[in-house]
Formats: sequence, structure tokens, C-alpha cells
Amino acid sequence: MLLGALVDCGLDRDGLQSALSGLDLKGWRLRAERVQRGPIECTLVEVEVSESQPERRLAEVLGVIERGSLDLQVARRAGDIFRRLAEAEASVHGVAVEDVHFHEVGAVDAIVDIVGTVVGFGMLGIERATCSPLPLGSGWVETDHGRLPIPAPATAKLLEGFPTYGGGAETELVTPTGAALVTGLCDSFGPMPAMTVRRVGYGAGSKDLPHPNCLRMFLGDAAAPGASAAETLVVLETNLDDMNPEFYERVVERLFEAGALDVFITPIIMKKSRPASLLTTLAAPDKQAELLRILFRETTTLGVRAREVSRHCLDRDWVTVETPFGQVRVKIARLEGEIVTVAPEYEDCRRLAREKGVPLKDVYERARAAAIGA
Repeated sequence: MLLGALVDCGLDRDGLQSALSGLDLKGWRLRAERVQRGPIECTLVEVEVSESQPERRLAEVLGVIERGSLDLQVARRAGDIFRRLAEAEASVHGVAVEDVHFHEVGAVDAIVDIVGTVVGFGMLGIERATCSPLPLGSGWVETDHGRLPIPAPATAKLLEGFPTYGGGAETELVTPTGAALVTGLCDSFGPMPAMTVRRVGYGAGSKDLPHPNCLRMFLGDAAAPGASAAETLVVLETNLDDMNPEFYERVVERLFEAGALDVFITPIIMKKSRPASLLTTLAAPDKQAELLRILFRETTTLGVRAREVSRHCLDRDWVTVETPFGQVRVKIARLEGEIVTVAPEYEDCRRLAREKGVPLKDVYERARAAAIGA
């Protein structure tokens, strides 16, 4: 499914076939076709085998990869994935790693699938991958080892330390091969990171399931680390050296009412050492005309400078927490899923401090602690 999603995202099939011809492996070819999985059209990639293939131990699988003419980094990464498979199988079946027989996972289609996926990541220039928590399914699966519970023991071993959830369907949704690929290639697991999406691909599975049996991949350009995708804003600024400072509050209020995202005033020194103030306004481009009208009507300026800027923001949301003094709204900001900033709403804290007759800092600290512990 992962290889199908890569092809659906624009991976060149002929180029992939050519790259995989470097494997020391004969009697196979790739076949890709468009198929329907429920209401979604996907790409199904399968390996057609024309010659019987032997069972292989780890050393034999690594030999197939290493004896070929693959890129050294591709061969090394694919080899590492198979080593993890062998270690998982050895652990759950109580045998030495070198004695593990790759039955399903050692077949030629699995070798091509794993190496092809590694090759595909390189061809598409994928530098970082994030995966959602994995659905494991339920029930039983028939293998060369006999009847096994789902997830298969090797799959469960490979997924130790990674986020998963049960349900989805009474069938095997993650195989050992899939578990090894995802955990070996993904840098993180969790929500979709901030990115500018270039392509969306759907890789089809072979089973008929109650839901569309496909893997969806978003291919895109990452935003700044830990931040949302860049947004274009406009900065309006003007120097004020002949305006009554008592009027500033009204100007700032009007600008915020008109949709400004931020307004601030900075003391500056102008020519001939005249003290002045720099009034800066940040807003979305569609607010520029109205904000300019306010600046010209409410201030003494004769001109306003405007320029576009890019802004990156941390992922953030609001929660309401209970404190001994009452409810407080708290803004929580995250960097790659990790909480880095917890900011109680000042107005809520000030109101409660006044109502309860307690120090403002006490309300603030209780609200922050409640949010961190939530």
C-alpha cells in the first residue's frame, strides 16, 4: 500500500522498475493499476513473480540486497529494516536471529516492496515522514507458523513504543512488513504536521474491507520547524512626532476593532534628535485599505509605509481550566506535539483576582498548573 501511495504521488514507475533491477533477484516485475476502493480511486502496486522463490534466512535476504547495484544508502536502509524484522521474529518465536526463516516477509514481493519503498522515498526527495497512529485490526491470521492473533506477534513487537489503536476491522490491518517499513522510515508519529501539500496519493490494499482499504499519503513542503505553514501578512507603520500621546489609546482601539492582528508603539528618535513614536500595525492583506483609512483619519501622519511579511506560528489552542478561584481560559502552544508555552488569559486572571481579593500572580500560577496537568 505504501508503494502504491508513492506511485500515486508521482513516483515514476519506469524509473522505479529500473532502480529495482539493481537487485540480485530474478523472476519478477512490478505491475501498477488504478483500482476502486469504495468511493476512492487508488493505485494498486503488485509484484508479479514468474519463477519459484525459496525461503530465505536473513543472511540470504541481505545478500540479495547487497550483491546488487543499488545505491549504498538504499541498500543499507533496506537491510536495516529486514534486520528489525528478523529480530522481531526471533524474539517472538524463541529462535536465533540467524535461524529465522522469512516466510511471508522473505518472499520476493516483500523484498521488492521494502527496497522499492526506500528507493521511492529517495526518488521523491522525502526527507522527513510523519505517520498517524496505526490501526491494528482484530481477529486471527493464518501463517506458516500457524494461527496467530492479530496483530501478529512480530507486528506487535515491531510496534513497541509506537502509537496504535485497536478496531477498524476484524482482519489484519498492519503486517510485519508494513510495521517494519513504517517504523523504519517515519521520523515521528502523531497529527499531520504543518505543510504546504503538493500531492495526495492513495495506495490500495488487496483485501475487501467495510471501509476503503487504502493508505493516504500527503506529499508537501514543511513549514518552519514546529510552526504552521507561513502566512503572508502586511505591516503598516508610521512615525508620529506631533501627535498628543493621549490619543494613542483610541487609535490602537480602532485598529484592533478593524481587524488588526497586532498594534504596538515604539519610542524612537528622529532627525534633529526629536523624540517620536513608531506606530506599527500587523494585519491580513485584505484589511490594509480600512486600516490605512483609520491611520490617516485618527493620527497626524502624512504617510504610511507598507510591506508584506511572512509569519510562522506555533500550533495552538484554548482550554478552560478550573482553579480554586474560578474558570480561566488558557492558551497552549505546541512544538511538534510538545507543549512549549502555557499562557493563562490575563483578563480572566485579573477579574478573578479582583473578585476573590487575591494576588493576580496566584490566580495565574494556579491556572498554568491546572493547564499543564490537564
